[in-house]
Amino acid sequence: MKPYVLAFSEIDTTKQELVGGKGMNLGECSRIEGIRVPAGFCVTTEAYQHVIGENEAFHRLVDQLNHQKAGDKEKINALSKQIREVIEAAPIKADIAAEIKRHLLNSSPELAYAIRSSATAEDLPLASFAGQHDTYLNIRGSDAIFAHIRKCWASLFTDRAVIYRIQNKFDHSQVQLSVVIQQMIFPQASGILFTADPMTANRKILSIDASFGLGEALVSGIVSADCYKVQGNTIVDKRIATKKLAIYGRKEGGTKTEQIASDKQNTETLTEAQVLELARMGRQIEAYFGCPQDIEWAIADGAFYIVQSRPITTLYPIPEEADDGENRVYISMGHQQMMTDPIKPLGLSFYLMTTPAPMRKAGGRLFVDVTPILAAPASRAGFLKMIGDAEPLIKDALTTVIERGDVITLLPGDVPITSEASVTTTHFEAKIENDPTIVADLMQRSQASIEVLKQNISDKSGLELLDFIVEDMQELKRILFDPQSSAAIHTAMDATLWLNETMNAWLGEKNVADAISQSAPNNNTSEMGLALMDVADVIRPYPEVIDYLQQAQAEHFLEDLPTLVGGPEALDAIQDYLQKYGMRCAGEIDITRTRWMEKPTTLIPMVLSNIKNFEPNASKQKFEQGLQTAVAKEQALMARLEALPDGEAKAKATREVISLIRNFIGYREYPKYGMIYRYFIYKQALLKEAEKLVQAGIMHEKEDMYYLSFEELREVVRTQALDLTITDERREAYKVYEKLTPPRVITSDGEIMNGAYKREDLPTEAIIGLPVSSGVVEGRARVILNMEEADLEAGDILITAFTDPSWTPLFVSIKGLVTEVGGLMTHGAVIAREYGLPAVVGVGGATTRIQDGQQIRINGTDGYVEIL
Repeated sequence: MKPYVLAFSEIDTTKQELVGGKGMNLGECSRIEGIRVPAGFCVTTEAYQHVIGENEAFHRLVDQLNHQKAGDKEKINALSKQIREVIEAAPIKADIAAEIKRHLLNSSPELAYAIRSSATAEDLPLASFAGQHDTYLNIRGSDAIFAHIRKCWASLFTDRAVIYRIQNKFDHSQVQLSVVIQQMIFPQASGILFTADPMTANRKILSIDASFGLGEALVSGIVSADCYKVQGNTIVDKRIATKKLAIYGRKEGGTKTEQIASDKQNTETLTEAQVLELARMGRQIEAYFGCPQDIEWAIADGAFYIVQSRPITTLYPIPEEADDGENRVYISMGHQQMMTDPIKPLGLSFYLMTTPAPMRKAGGRLFVDVTPILAAPASRAGFLKMIGDAEPLIKDALTTVIERGDVITLLPGDVPITSEASVTTTHFEAKIENDPTIVADLMQRSQASIEVLKQNISDKSGLELLDFIVEDMQELKRILFDPQSSAAIHTAMDATLWLNETMNAWLGEKNVADAISQSAPNNNTSEMGLALMDVADVIRPYPEVIDYLQQAQAEHFLEDLPTLVGGPEALDAIQDYLQKYGMRCAGEIDITRTRWMEKPTTLIPMVLSNIKNFEPNASKQKFEQGLQTAVAKEQALMARLEALPDGEAKAKATREVISLIRNFIGYREYPKYGMIYRYFIYKQALLKEAEKLVQAGIMHEKEDMYYLSFEELREVVRTQALDLTITDERREAYKVYEKLTPPRVITSDGEIMNGAYKREDLPTEAIIGLPVSSGVVEGRARVILNMEEADLEAGDILITAFTDPSWTPLFVSIKGLVTEVGGLMTHGAVIAREYGLPAVVGVGGATTRIQDGQQIRINGTDGYVEIL
């Protein structure tokens, strides 16, 4: 039989299900040499189960609670209150009470106790639950202790704990609660120690908060704390607060809040020696648990006691790197690719096989090690210029890192930052001949190669398939990094920057390339959005098809379309669209993501929106309107330039640059399309192979392969064996990664650098971002996090975390775009300019700072948003 009570000395990591996270960590802490933990024991989850196990009222109420959503606050409040009343009224069975009393009798009856809740889903590496359950201090006498044990059990069903579990998808009936009963320490001071700085995430800096009396004053927020930062054996920062209040224990039990004497309010809580001793203990505890810790401590009669230690679950993981002791700086690949969601292991593997960049994995994302580029004067200035044009926040963060001098080692005599001269020259050096047939040839060669791949992969299986994919990846990379292709893209990007900077210098006009880029040829991503408008045109005359699509949810809905009036025509239009664009989806750089071809219902809301918001032939009109805007802007520029001194030369140079932009800017989107197309062909073949592994009982389901690297999958195919605990653990890790926000810049110490916009003369309440597509518009904000849930009206302004090419069909319905992530040359910005949509990207917290339905104004010329 499982025990009802366990002393700390009996508790280790194998007892977590019995004593919860807090109890388990206290048991482990009590084993660390030189670390004092106040004596105590845990009333186990077995006791909780015995008390509530046969209580029908409890189970009936919990079953009702399991059907509530986080927003059902009134119902949650009522049910939770009833459950707490049932638990607090439940008698503790005699055998459990006897076991608790036996442990209490081992100590003096005069002792006071701290009684804390310890849930099985608490203080885990993957979920904190900190502060969700109750703690009671200075409890005396067995009757009071039993009453507070029941209160702790009941605190499993406070409103905040219930809502937290709903949000984190924990089943109420599956979470158990242990109760920690620990001898009370009456400290002169107490506080919290983070073994990694909670503000910067730097793993080398400890942060200590300290105040007089019991730690509950800090936890409850009634007092400001002294704050000490420690690096190595040095206090590197110290902030002494005015501490007006403290909480102390009362002789008769319970606690009281007292005013601190005015002459003591600004006294330091700890001496320098005590700070360093506490820091040493923190590092010792961190080393024992193997990860950064959030530690509650107290000091009584000159001795430190540890009353709680839990993992810090909010830190972003440090990119994986060989531990050579060198400092490193990494930038987020996801912010460059407009996809900051985590990527499953197979997706990471394919991207790493594709890119030559020095990538590192962390939190299910990829980061580029830019340390060598920043350390070398020859490459630093150019890199900072390039990254600054695309992502000013990353540039600002990197500049801070370099100027601080404690991460990047500069060469002797090196200067940190090279100033950038503005562009005012009439000369522009193109990287490629200005020949419009170059792009057509590049696209044709890529498409021909894809057709050969389709044919050659069709009869491959087993190891032969895996080896064939490795071989074909070389063809993918040959096309992707073709020097002529790269030259076309960089010429378009450089020409765009030259035109913007030079016209601003010569004419005082900002971002003129935005208008020049509209309706550029060969942009398959913008054509994708217009093509879906054409699909709507085919369906629009058939009410029966429209009604059917409004109800369609099943993925085989296309099969029933031909039975409807207009159904065959609709089916042909949708299938033609899928044939050309069906390999796309949100987050498409992750090969494991569900493609439109695999889930065509994703497109239905966008088709219906186009039917509702547009007249027939709107796609052609939209393209023609953009073309006229571009022509008119070029003509206006020529007229103004020719009137300037040396105007004829300036107009000629500008005309040539505009021609380069028109010929090559659309191709910016194509290489990724070719890559995604190939990925989809690989994926289809691998899923067939995975189906064989399922049939052989080696995998539970085809999607298990998503949680393996490519090499691991190859080994499974070779050996016909798989340890499914690996895929199960990675599934759980992926769920955790989904909750993390990846940083733009992170160091090898784990320090997160966010960067800031350096701009002035903006409206006081403006929300600042990066201007990427000119114009000023007002409209209704639509905050949309999932493309499939988009319900847009003509004239709405789309607010979202990020967009990739799959979001393009939504762009035809909106009149402005705001994203949290992005740069001047990321896909959302390019397509916004192509469609003539004012856009501001890189707006921190846009999806929470702007509320759905608010009337807003966005300024895509100067880069800010105003809430009206």
